Amino acid sequence: MSIYDAIGGKAAVGAIVDELYRRLLDDSALKGYFDGVDMDQLARHQRAFITAALGGPGPYTGRAMGVAHTGLGITDDAFDRVAEHLVAILRERGVDEATVGQIGDGLAPLRPDIVMA
Repeated sequence: MSIYDAIGGKAAVGAIVDELYRRLLDDSALKGYFDGVDMDQLARHQRAFITAALGGPGPYTGRAMGVAHTGLGITDDAFDRVAEHLVAILRERGVDEATVGQIGDGLAPLRPDIVMA
């Protein structure tokens, strides 16, 4: 069984992404990264990315992480805050610690493509 299926599939990924962006927009240290961003489009891309990354159906066909994050000035601290929000959401949804760890391990290699400050 894929991580995607284990955490609840499409409905769970959608709920996680929606909650993640709600928290990011409420976080004074992160909300500025989203000024002028089409949040509906961003959420669609994030759902597709997470679905593919967790072994769900269909490939991710969006922009590469480095291309998508170029020029945004994302710092290590911001990357870590986003990860902390995601981990908190996963735990609140009852995702077991081993799976949370696997998801975190999958995000860690993305840091160099996202943090460019």
